[in-house]
Amino acid sequence: RHTYKNMESSNPKVVQISQLSLPQLDHLKTQLEEEINFLSNSMTQLKHVQQKLQDSKIAVSSFRPEIEGKDILVPLTTSMYVPGKLSDASMFICDIGTGYYIEKNQIQAKDFFQRRVDFVTSNLDSLQSTLMEKYKLRESIVAVMQTRVQSQVNQRVGK
Repeated sequence: RHTYKNMESSNPKVVQISQLSLPQLDHLKTQLEEEINFLSNSMTQLKHVQQKLQDSKIAVSSFRPEIEGKDILVPLTTSMYVPGKLSDASMFICDIGTGYYIEKNQIQAKDFFQRRVDFVTSNLDSLQSTLMEKYKLRESIVAVMQTRVQSQVNQRVGK
């Protein structure tokens, strides 16, 4: 009734869970738990990225022309800042990945961050769906394992 589709190999196979032996089920359960942990960690990282992008969008939105020329702290790393002066409050340098930056005006920068938030949100939704499938499959495997173990116990008690 329950099936497992192995996507890691070049030829994915659909396997009836009820046809697997107890050691095979245990191995499959362990494999699924590893996948679930990996996907959960990926979700946590994506949520962190999503929050940073939303924070960046809010920061870009908060800039006003009247703050031009004011003293600011410029981040060099996540924990090191140097003093500076804001020379142009209408232009923003956006990190587009792998060490590349692009200059954008306020509207373009807000739009850029919103597109990135939407992209990450879409990936989170997809990942959440995959994770839920893995949880359901693990529950099915555990149920089959419990049934098998109970059956073996009943056979031994009946003898």
